[in-house]
Amino acid sequence: MPLRLHPDVATTDTDDGTVLLHQRTGRYWQLNTTGSTMLRHLLDGHTPEAIAADLTDRYDIDQRQAERDVTAVLDQLRTAQLVVNP
Repeated sequence: MPLRLHPDVATTDTDDGTVLLHQRTGRYWQLNTTGSTMLRHLLDGHTPEAIAADLTDRYDIDQRQAERDVTAVLDQLRTAQLVVNP
């Protein structure tokens, strides 16, 4: 499930994560550091399950909860048209 940023989306890393600006709509979103890590992993081609496993190891959280969190972020990125499948 490879993803890429929508062509109209610009990103800027901050101390607290990443800001995404959809240049066509003028809307922007801010991801915290965990959301930013999820986005980077998704753009690098990692599966949601692999990202959840990484979060589970990193933050000592429940695997199922991590999978739900990754899925929720991915759904929101898609709904906002910030990412697309090539």
